Amino acid sequence: MISDSIIYIGADDKDIDLFESQFIVPEGISYNSYVIKDEKIVIMDTIDKRKSKEWQSNLNKCLGEIAPDYLVISHLEPDHAYNIGYLVEKYPNMQLVGNAKTFDMLKQFFDFDIENRQVIVKENDTLNIGKHTLRFIMAPMVHWPEVMFTYEETEKVLFSADAFGKFGALDVEADWACEARRYYFNIVGKYGMQVQAVLKKLSGVDVKTICPLHGPVLKDNLSYYIEKYDIWSSYKPEDEGTFIAYASIHGNTKLVAEKLAELLKEKGEKVAIADLSRTDFAENVEDAFRYDKLVVAASSYNMGVFPPMEHFLLHLKGKNYQNRKVAFIENGSWAPSAGKTMKEIVSTMKDIDIVEPMVTIKSTMKDDDLAKLNELATNILKK
Repeated sequence: MISDSIIYIGADDKDIDLFESQFIVPEGISYNSYVIKDEKIVIMDTIDKRKSKEWQSNLNKCLGEIAPDYLVISHLEPDHAYNIGYLVEKYPNMQLVGNAKTFDMLKQFFDFDIENRQVIVKENDTLNIGKHTLRFIMAPMVHWPEVMFTYEETEKVLFSADAFGKFGALDVEADWACEARRYYFNIVGKYGMQVQAVLKKLSGVDVKTICPLHGPVLKDNLSYYIEKYDIWSSYKPEDEGTFIAYASIHGNTKLVAEKLAELLKEKGEKVAIADLSRTDFAENVEDAFRYDKLVVAASSYNMGVFPPMEHFLLHLKGKNYQNRKVAFIENGSWAPSAGKTMKEIVSTMKDIDIVEPMVTIKSTMKDDDLAKLNELATNILKK
């Protein structure tokens, strides 16, 4: 329970292999849904098909024979909206609350007729349900165009849709920031400007509890979570340090990347390093945004760059990677091409400070290459 009046009816999914068919979630994911009990009964979102039976059971235990008056639809993505059809059929007098875009998009997912059951709300509209009053805050492109937040004015609870969510089931004890950061940059990260806009709307709102659609309900030290979202959505580095991402075919580029990491650590730098061929791409995107400096090291391949590196850089581009210092290392046995390809992709990104000179390795690292790596390490750390 969130309070005497606000009840959690969501479910954990610990059997899922890939969230959104791309993100590994070794500790599962939660699908959150809530009921507000007052003179009128409100359901806040539904959950994914995968846990429909559990959610329906939780709903029935919560309501018994009482029919809900409203379903508030914060976000139409199927992991939150699949069971709308169940509710529409089971409760023919229940009204659906959403914005104009919600109902435009609802037709793309469902065929039922709800023409006379729509409550269309816009920015700062309110819905009084007794002692509680719901106020609606539009949050377009956080991270779909129809998204809206709902602020309950009496208990000061913010129902934040996908914002402030994280990977991981609720019964797993884990640091919030790690999986919330990976979740944010890979799912919401492209839309930093839109997140900033909704944070400004919330700046004068007295929030005591945040109820997201994934992850734990947040009640303590809310300024910490809001500050993280402000940093992430403004594309500011969270930590000083260097993330070295390498894509190595036979292990020679790996040795170069590891040597650079050693040199940077000797100079007092915090370093994270990842093999792009063998690590979670979502964690690599997360680390690229976390630190203020990035080194990309890759083998040449088909007159371009080894595909794991190309995929990584295109993921960063798609998430609006910006405001970082980036250095390059290429490896090529006869016609090095990785550096040119990597720079072409990075050059399309905003406010990137490219560190020179790029280091070129011919097949294996030699003694002469150490001086070039040391120079690169020095230039990476220059203010």
